[in-house]
Amino acid sequence: MQTDIKNKEICCDKESDKMKALKANVTGGIQIGTHVKIADNTGAKEIEVITVKYKHGTHGRLLKGGVGDIIIGTVKVGTPETRHTIVPCVIIRQRKEYRRKNGIRVKFEDNAAIVLKDIDSGEPKGTVIKGPVAKEVVERFQLVTRVSTMVI
Repeated sequence: MQTDIKNKEICCDKESDKMKALKANVTGGIQIGTHVKIADNTGAKEIEVITVKYKHGTHGRLLKGGVGDIIIGTVKVGTPETRHTIVPCVIIRQRKEYRRKNGIRVKFEDNAAIVLKDIDSGEPKGTVIKGPVAKEVVERFQLVTRVSTMVI
């Protein structure tokens, strides 16, 4: 019986290391092929979405991601060193309206993302985020709070 309890504790510790669930029903507003503005100071200005991580779609439909989802994209506009590179990003703003659990509906005036150093750690590559960041992103990736100026 003691071994069962220990195994459960280990599983719980492993579970806490994974991405946390969002407290909102985020509607997917950014699909494959969308050009997304980059809101940090990494040198990339705009990316094109290649795929949405941890999402599985239906045959014949494009994957869609929303606020707090990790996307993989290729840099289309930016400095010569960053152009045509594949980077992991997290979506921080979307134009498509989504509903929070308290009934409030949230939408932003643009689609924006930030570049990540590593998908597993969720650490942003840039040091400053321009513009507001959705609260759902901060809940899922705590390291984003260090570089964000405004959380909505």
